[in-house]
Amino acid sequence: MNTLNHFATPQLELLHRGKVRDSYRAPSGERLIVVTDRLSAFDSVLETPVAHKGAVLNGLAAFWFDKTQHIVPNHVIRLLDPNVTLAKEAEPIRVEMIVRNYITGSMLRGYQKGQRTFSGVTVTDGLTKHQQFPEPIVTPTTKEESDREITPDNLVSEGWVSAELYEQMRVKALELFNFASAWMAERGIILVDTKYEFGLFEGELILIDEIHTPDSSRFWSAEDYARNPEAVEQMDKEYVRQWLIANKQDGQYPRALTPEVAQEVSRRYLDIYERITGAPLPTGNETTTGGDVRARLVGNLVRAGIMKDAWVNIVMGSPADKEHCLKIRSFFEPYNIFTQLRVTSAHKNGEAITGMAEVWNNSVEPGVIIAVAGLSNGLGGALAANVNVPVISCPPWKDFAELTANLNSSVIMPSSTPNLTVVRPDNAAQAAVRALNLPRLREQLSQEIQQTKAKLRAADAEFRVM
Repeated sequence: MNTLNHFATPQLELLHRGKVRDSYRAPSGERLIVVTDRLSAFDSVLETPVAHKGAVLNGLAAFWFDKTQHIVPNHVIRLLDPNVTLAKEAEPIRVEMIVRNYITGSMLRGYQKGQRTFSGVTVTDGLTKHQQFPEPIVTPTTKEESDREITPDNLVSEGWVSAELYEQMRVKALELFNFASAWMAERGIILVDTKYEFGLFEGELILIDEIHTPDSSRFWSAEDYARNPEAVEQMDKEYVRQWLIANKQDGQYPRALTPEVAQEVSRRYLDIYERITGAPLPTGNETTTGGDVRARLVGNLVRAGIMKDAWVNIVMGSPADKEHCLKIRSFFEPYNIFTQLRVTSAHKNGEAITGMAEVWNNSVEPGVIIAVAGLSNGLGGALAANVNVPVISCPPWKDFAELTANLNSSVIMPSSTPNLTVVRPDNAAQAAVRALNLPRLREQLSQEIQQTKAKLRAADAEFRVM
């Protein structure tokens, strides 16, 4: 299925990898938020990505950020791709402001066990499943490894926020909730509950993360609720939670969705997007039309100046090989390719290759590795055995004698270790450019070949009349 399950690139600094969102440092210093198609439930990320989910979350959040900026400023600078937002780098406030208007979900389960006070808010006896409260309530939680309910007083006494800042967040959260509730009510949707996250930017309170999405909120069909409140249709991620609960075995939830369930989840995400915004998701037909999510994403980030469309990592076995690596790197200057120097030894800290390979193997853009290690070249083979991109060895041999003595260590490799060896630095760079196989590079190389041929023809014409 055409999904974005993982975003990785050696071109950008990874700031945080969450359950669904990956955050990187943009070249300009802002935060690049990539919303993947990963799906989390019960504090676990499922193995099955859901088509269009990331674009729905990112698009809906952008829609609501735009609609609510009169209530509170937010971190959005602009959308660079349906799955990517460029955002201000705010200082996050480690508190989730949860607003509830109906008793359901975890609160209902606690209520049915006798709990009556939630994050300092006491509710009355006699409430029935999915009953509406007289007015929305705010039940904050901490943002920790395991979120916990906490009272406003304890938030202040434990140092999470000041009393003044909490009150400002509480007021804004209720304003946001009431605004969105009225908007959705006109479209036959009940906003049941949701969470808001805030941060500080230049000392000002702003809204961050996401807002009113199927992952952060609970939606019901108003028509279904009027017909049967206790069996109301779930229009959010609760469908997945209920499927996992129904298919629990030996105390364990399934780690993956069936194809049919994944398809239904995708349909529900696309449906709620269209119901809320009044228009279908712009990229909603990518799965059926053959559009490639990763290719689209890379193209948009390249056009935005965030990254190049390809990378070459030149990996040296020792800092002593730096000059040889810089020489190789110089031959990439005409091709507008991202290049990076790395250092690791196959023999002395080969374990570092695993972490590097995690990025290389999952990069959204094509890449090539050039290994630089002389004498006994174990580096090229170690890299080739662990990565899914081409590996070209260009050892820093000083002379023909050193080449003769060590050539076998570079060219004789075991099975499933496709390391290629190129002796000249310029040819190693040229081989890497060809291995990337990008249309723009092939066109440039074709022009260079024709220019070389033209020079030879000119030289032939000059010399044959001498």
